[in-house]
Amino acid sequence: MKGTWKLHLRMWFASIVMFVLLFAIFSFIGSFIGLHTRPSFYLLITLGITLIQFLAGPKLVEMSMNVRHVSREEAPELHQMVEELAQKAGIPTPTIGISPISVPNAFAYGRTRRDGHIAVTQGILGLLNHDELKAVLGHEMSHIKHRDCAIQTIISVIPVVCYYIALGTIFSRNDENGNAGMIIGLIGLLFYFIGQLLVLFVSRIREYYADEGSIELGCKPEHLASALYKLVYGAATAPESEIKDIQGSKAFFLNDVSNAGRDISELSQLDLNEDGVIAAEELRRLSNSNVKISSTDKIMELLSTHPDMLNRVKRLAELQAKN
Repeated sequence: MKGTWKLHLRMWFASIVMFVLLFAIFSFIGSFIGLHTRPSFYLLITLGITLIQFLAGPKLVEMSMNVRHVSREEAPELHQMVEELAQKAGIPTPTIGISPISVPNAFAYGRTRRDGHIAVTQGILGLLNHDELKAVLGHEMSHIKHRDCAIQTIISVIPVVCYYIALGTIFSRNDENGNAGMIIGLIGLLFYFIGQLLVLFVSRIREYYADEGSIELGCKPEHLASALYKLVYGAATAPESEIKDIQGSKAFFLNDVSNAGRDISELSQLDLNEDGVIAAEELRRLSNSNVKISSTDKIMELLSTHPDMLNRVKRLAELQAKN
């Protein structure tokens, strides 16, 4: 894929910052409990947690999303599309799975290109047409091609570790150390928020690159835009209880399911003939228009796992104009 060095640079920078945050909070805890040891001890703990998350990440994703691997006989069309896209991407064909979740979406995960996995939810099957589904699979294939799945999985766990450390120390009290526990807890919360903002930033950036990667694999921008339109509509109309169940995994999805209501309001403006599809001509009109994002939406985007949907589709319109 073109120009992915910027994506890799940002992801590695975020990973290093996350690693430093985790190392720092372990060092603070060691000092708090009076454990006088070399920094290498905390370094080993940090490396150990990172390694465990790297090795266990794919299995944890499968367990949390209840993914079931499917054979070619069970899903021939799905296998054919994934194989064609993998060949174009120049990577081994990922393992294909289906999650029983009714909210329509797709996601990719894995440690390396050779260990890639692509899964679709039950809700997406039958919702998208062939070209739209292929564009979605091209997006997920690009995540594997860009090697951003493993890093996203690793850095996502570090803010969680900081949060539980903060929760376990902020209300503790030690006669010898006074309010040291509270101080460590507050530092843990600070690191949690910093780490969470970094995770969200990396997640948004990788979505833009994956969108462009889908186009480079031969999928048309209007098909991906139309797929996004249908996915946010599916999430917007899904039961609230189902959305809550997948909140912790939404960074892996194609769109932010918790912002679907706002996203569908934005995208419906592009559907000029109200047929539920963003056609090539409708997307072409967007490329010649200025997109204005309110200050509130810009702030909300900073707290989202995905880019603002209107900005994202605008980028697809620009890619369409180039092709």
